[in-house]
Amino acid sequence: MDKESSIVFAKKYLEDVLSFFGLNTDVSASSEEDVIELGVPSTYLNGFLIGQRGETLRALQTLVMMALKNRGAELNRVNIDVADYKRQRADRLAAQTREWAKEVVASGETRALRPMSPADRRVVHRTVSEYPALETRSEGEGRDRHVVISRKADTDAGE
Repeated sequence: MDKESSIVFAKKYLEDVLSFFGLNTDVSASSEEDVIELGVPSTYLNGFLIGQRGETLRALQTLVMMALKNRGAELNRVNIDVADYKRQRADRLAAQTREWAKEVVASGETRALRPMSPADRRVVHRTVSEYPALETRSEGEGRDRHVVISRKADTDAGE
């Protein structure tokens, strides 16, 4: 299954799954960096579809990814967003990360963050890259994997 067919299949598959919950809606679909981006508009089922801390959303992503893999799709990584939940969450995390970065720049102390999902860690790494005097690294395994923000070894305290 080529890229375009993969996107069309993922869109239709998610729409079919949502119809089982009585939600007949048009899902937006595109691809960015070999990831199929599916967007579900805001509905009365937002809370249900997102679930506690995004658990249902991740389960839906896994379901669509497995369906794509079973069909031998060229694109099988999927990101589903319901009512811009993930985008808004990423924006809030980026704002919080900027605060943490400013604290590390001011104090010079390394800061270990709480364990995060891969998507959240990506937001932190990308946001801290805006600060030339800082660097990030991921540490830990599995659910305990977290980001550490620190000064670069070759920067002096004046930056």
